[in-house]
Amino acid sequence: MTGPRLRWLGSALVAVVVSIFLAAPAFADAGFQRWIQNFESVAAKNGVSRNVYRAAFAGVTSPDPDVLEKARYQPEFKDTVWDYVDNRVNDEQVAKGHAMRAKYDSWLDRIEKRFGVDRDILLAIWSMETNYGQILTRDDVMKSLPRSLATLAYLDKRRGKFARQQLIAALKIAQAGQVAPDKLISSWAGAMGHTQFIPTSYLAYAADIDGDGRANIWESVPDALATAANLLRKNGWQPGKTWGYEVVVPDRYRGKLERDNRSLGEWQSLGFLRPNGKGFPNPSDNANLVRLAGDNGPAFLMTKNFFVLKSYNNADKYALAVGMLGDRIGGYGGLYRDWPRGYTPLSSQERYELQKHLASRGLYDGKIDGKIGSGSKSAIMSLQGRAGMAQDGNASKALLEFLRRN
Repeated sequence: MTGPRLRWLGSALVAVVVSIFLAAPAFADAGFQRWIQNFESVAAKNGVSRNVYRAAFAGVTSPDPDVLEKARYQPEFKDTVWDYVDNRVNDEQVAKGHAMRAKYDSWLDRIEKRFGVDRDILLAIWSMETNYGQILTRDDVMKSLPRSLATLAYLDKRRGKFARQQLIAALKIAQAGQVAPDKLISSWAGAMGHTQFIPTSYLAYAADIDGDGRANIWESVPDALATAANLLRKNGWQPGKTWGYEVVVPDRYRGKLERDNRSLGEWQSLGFLRPNGKGFPNPSDNANLVRLAGDNGPAFLMTKNFFVLKSYNNADKYALAVGMLGDRIGGYGGLYRDWPRGYTPLSSQERYELQKHLASRGLYDGKIDGKIGSGSKSAIMSLQGRAGMAQDGNASKALLEFLRRN
């Protein structure tokens, strides 16, 4: 889950505080409880009542070490672009998107009419953030928001200011009656609901499109999608326009012009065309040349809407995956030029099969979800080491065939 929230790289500092916390839980617990007690006065100065504050922290007595572990690993910054995209833009997520498109068709009509944001982009964001809401039911992912943010405020100096701001905002949301204090549930960094809004973003963009008096992003899919649409609109989304185009780069510009900003007409005059040889429908619009895998991978001319998607999550990989998944849900094809993986990738179903093979050999104890994350890669590398293979951690067709044979 990623969402409209600040992103930071993990640091050695976090690793140190995690080890200290795990080594001395009694000391950390006592200090943490004092922090909660002391922060009550800060919340009160910001208009949060004692009753709301104490209800939110009822039963919270110790930091959550898992929050600190998750803060150290953020796939937008650590995964290769093809690993990141493969985990999120695949046949399984496209099929779910089609089903949700049909289920919420009338609501999507209303949201598009009101905010001007393409429905398939909103469905892609929903998929990226919570797998169309499925993650909200997972206790291993969703956590107590007060505990998570208090953990970051108490033990993570880099995120402390952010965590305190978000905690105050979350308590204000509860005090306003948008959600009960004991229902403040979020991901490790405080992102809430179907489309994963941090509390300050909720306060800025929350939209109640179903008309029940609450912008209920936790339980109302229409409200969650409308809130995401409102964020994009207020950050400059251009209705009726795409996020970008895959293009063929003329040989003379290999390794050149990266991130240059020109009009699409200028790019076309330089020989940059779509793979089908066609030009661009809005030649006066500006676009940046982006090649996330260098000259050997696909190239894109990214238009304004790509950068608006980054206002949701400031990572190129995230915005690209949302755009590509939205296109696939909308019936468009995939990439013309594939990523330079160096191996043949697996289909969605084959990824499930790979994880089951690894689990049966005692190498993998994570969720069988078809997503090749750090746990799956570690298991693959262990298997490769045992088999005398290069330990690249890649979920390749060759590796699956080896497992089938052995």
